[in-house]
Amino acid sequence: MHPKFTPLVALSAAGACLLSSPVFAQDTLSPEEIAALRAEIAGLKAQVQRMESRLDAASGIQRTAPAAPVAIAAPAKPASAEITWKGSPVISASGGRSFKAKGRIQADVGYVDAPKALADRGLGYAAEMRRIRLGGEGGLGAGIGYKLELELSDNTVDLVDTFVTYKAGPWLLALGNQNQFQSLDELTGDTSGSLMERAAFTDAFNFERRLGLSAQYEKGPWLVQAGLFADDITALANASDGPAGGDENNSYGLDGRVVYAPKIGKTQWHFGGSAHQRQLKRVGDTATRYRQRPYVHTSNSRLIGTAALPVRQETHYGLEAGFVRGRWHGAAETHWLDAQLKTGPDARFFGGYAELGFFLTDDTRGYKSGIFERAKPKNPLGGGGLGTLQVNVRYDYLDLNDRSIVGGTQDAWLAALIWQPVEFLRFNLNAGVLAYTDATPLPNGDRDYKARVAGARMELDF
Repeated sequence: MHPKFTPLVALSAAGACLLSSPVFAQDTLSPEEIAALRAEIAGLKAQVQRMESRLDAASGIQRTAPAAPVAIAAPAKPASAEITWKGSPVISASGGRSFKAKGRIQADVGYVDAPKALADRGLGYAAEMRRIRLGGEGGLGAGIGYKLELELSDNTVDLVDTFVTYKAGPWLLALGNQNQFQSLDELTGDTSGSLMERAAFTDAFNFERRLGLSAQYEKGPWLVQAGLFADDITALANASDGPAGGDENNSYGLDGRVVYAPKIGKTQWHFGGSAHQRQLKRVGDTATRYRQRPYVHTSNSRLIGTAALPVRQETHYGLEAGFVRGRWHGAAETHWLDAQLKTGPDARFFGGYAELGFFLTDDTRGYKSGIFERAKPKNPLGGGGLGTLQVNVRYDYLDLNDRSIVGGTQDAWLAALIWQPVEFLRFNLNAGVLAYTDATPLPNGDRDYKARVAGARMELDF
């Protein structure tokens, strides 16, 4: 036998002796016996190591130190996403990437109490699903963002905010279907406005989202917005091109808005102005009407409105003012529209409003980037309170008369009670009195009369 194997044989023999010893013949070992066996085995291992060292020295063998274990790199940890909550889950990852689902539900009931002699089936009581909106927004990194929303309203599905953005410092560029910076009340979201419907002039003057490219600069109290726009998505569709089809809608417009919003002491101020010019170039469809509902969308009746006018160009401009101070807030706007006609004298129309609001709870109205935002209840329902309770009053005026064009005037005195139990849910109660001149005539020819309106809305927005 090779002498190198002698220690191993000895250790094996010793182990065999131990295993055959009376101790291992027992079914169980006591702790003392286990400790004695471990000590004996350790002694045998030490003896074997000494014998191997002597053997190596006698044979001239030099043993090298065992190689250090190879370090195995831990697998790369995958990029983690953070999920927060803002009405719906917001998924955020590194590099400015994010996604948030968006949605809106608004259900209305309304009542218009107008002279019975009008015999208008659009008056009286009605209910509707005002809006159902679904979409999402997020970021792709490198300052690039996006927003896509589809809305079901008036039994049709339309694109709402649908655009791509690029943000670099104070600059924000947007390309797609978007608002055109028309007025404070128009740009303020319909789920954070003071009443169920916006100021009368915003609908009467056909404010709407349009396809275009815009730029915005915001720094300190200053906000400057401008854009070049085509027309709304519906007007650009092939179905709107007439029986011959083709790209017949060549309308375009230039819009701009400037806001100065300093915070002085405890008061957030808002001062702004906007200007707009639009060339109407719809082949075969140049008739434009300016008209308005009786302040509830559940009615499709228009008690005031112009006839179809051959408008070739619109120029309009407006002034804005507002404030937020603690529980109080207010706003006022004026807006003029000059309609240049292809035939006949040009026309100028006017609209404006003034409002004041107060929170009965210890809350305040939100304001950011040149518009009002929703309130955030300090004591929401389920969190020790009942949410926010807000009252608003507004005087609203619209004049669609100018020389030979008689569209009528509307004076509205409106009030709203808004309960917001949690941040993303509101219940809105409205009531008002409308005084008309030169409105839809009664059978006896009278065009000056009053109407009373009431409405209620449930709105969920996330």
